[in-house]
Amino acid sequence: MSDPLVEALLAAWGGGPKLPGSAAEGLTRARVFAVQAEVAACLGPVGGFKVACPPGAPIVIAPIMARDIHPSPAVIACAAGEEVGIELEYAFRLIAAPPAPDAPDFESRLKQAVELLPVFELVQSRLADPKGAGAMLKMLDNQLNGAVVLGAPLRAWHGVDVTRADAWLSLGAETLLDGAAQVPGGNAFATLCALARALGGHCGGLREGHVVITGSLNGLPWRYPPLSAQGRIAGLGEVVLRLVT
Repeated sequence: MSDPLVEALLAAWGGGPKLPGSAAEGLTRARVFAVQAEVAACLGPVGGFKVACPPGAPIVIAPIMARDIHPSPAVIACAAGEEVGIELEYAFRLIAAPPAPDAPDFESRLKQAVELLPVFELVQSRLADPKGAGAMLKMLDNQLNGAVVLGAPLRAWHGVDVTRADAWLSLGAETLLDGAAQVPGGNAFATLCALARALGGHCGGLREGHVVITGSLNGLPWRYPPLSAQGRIAGLGEVVLRLVT
């Protein structure tokens, strides 16, 4: 392992000490991506990617391990006394190999190569202070990804307007979302296109079967397990998650 952060992250993934804020010192995008790739090589295979396109900032990319992707309804064990986040999101799954980014009909071909599905992202961290971490440190920690729960896919999805969402989300007895929700970046498919253009061969590149999650429709609520979550996005189905300790 060429970078000490790789060993530290692998230890934290295994339940060891979490990384302190000082781990952010000297971080560059190149170093973050190199560490991501080496950690993924140890924990993989990669099952997809988390992506965000914050305004005025570089694209955020993080691999998701295949072992952390679950069908709905899912039951996931969490450490007692540790907060987690739950996000309802649009996601795409590759049902064919993606086109080359320089293809003249790239977007139309990519649209035909994916299906749309509702997902939960379970936000968990290998950082000692994930809420206070800066952008580089979060991306080093795979953008705080813990798991993804997949609802039923829709192949004939092109009539769904992914620039908007009507959604419902409950955590336990609390309703967090019921109605219109803001789509991160304004267009979930455009976010997927941005990833496909930027990713290259990072962590093996984008492949058939991969899942790409495009950002939370409900912000980032932190909660303590045990907890049950149910979510729906209009035009798609339901996704269900139960967290146990």
